[in-house]
Amino acid sequence: MNSFKGKVVWITGSSTGIGRAIALAFAEHEASVVVHGNSNIKQAEVTKKMVEEKGVSALLVAGDVTDRESVSKMVAEIQEHFGRLDVLINNAGTMVTRSKIEDLEEEDWRNIIDINLHSVFHVTQASLPLLKSQKEASIINMSSLAARNGGGGGAVAYASAKGAVSTFTRGLAKELVDDNIRVNGIAPGIISTPFHDRYTSTDVREKMAGQVPLGREGTPEEVAGAALYLASSLASYVTGEIIEVNGGLLMD
Repeated sequence: MNSFKGKVVWITGSSTGIGRAIALAFAEHEASVVVHGNSNIKQAEVTKKMVEEKGVSALLVAGDVTDRESVSKMVAEIQEHFGRLDVLINNAGTMVTRSKIEDLEEEDWRNIIDINLHSVFHVTQASLPLLKSQKEASIINMSSLAARNGGGGGAVAYASAKGAVSTFTRGLAKELVDDNIRVNGIAPGIISTPFHDRYTSTDVREKMAGQVPLGREGTPEEVAGAALYLASSLASYVTGEIIEVNGGLLMD
């Protein structure tokens, strides 16, 4: 795998889980890492320390990715600290709640769309000047298996937002090709993270894992491997692609 020495990578939502694993993976490949946290800032500080223990530079930015002003401030911090941004990974997102559409409060619907979709727009738009200033750059958006199969019980809103993220990814890839910015996505299946600890019951997880051809849940590190590939020169001819990391649960 290529070294990312001299490159700056920003991973939104990197306090725990997949985001943390991606931050550590890029640190292991010599990238400078921008860690992001909001409500879970203490864990983001832990991630930053873990990154620095890999011997690379790290910056912690804190803020709400659904708020344009907050996002602009974080981008300004990155510019002031590093003066560049080479890889943006829009990882921040959560389910908020599981609910049938007939019972879903409008406020919850809006929150789910804000956190999982609007955040990708805000962060990407604010980061484009920095990304365009490089000879080449990469954006990776975190979608989900739910974008393809509609999600599990009570996850229609989340699945809808992630489906939009996948479409946004493909459209943006076409829009930014002349700027030498590749845009791709990753769609994790059932991964052992705090996300599923919170939103998926043990019996449902066991049932889902039993349906996976590889016979188990995935790990955050296995998702991070896809991010490393997409951001590297090994994927120089890959744009507009969504990599499914689901152990074979969904096959094209």
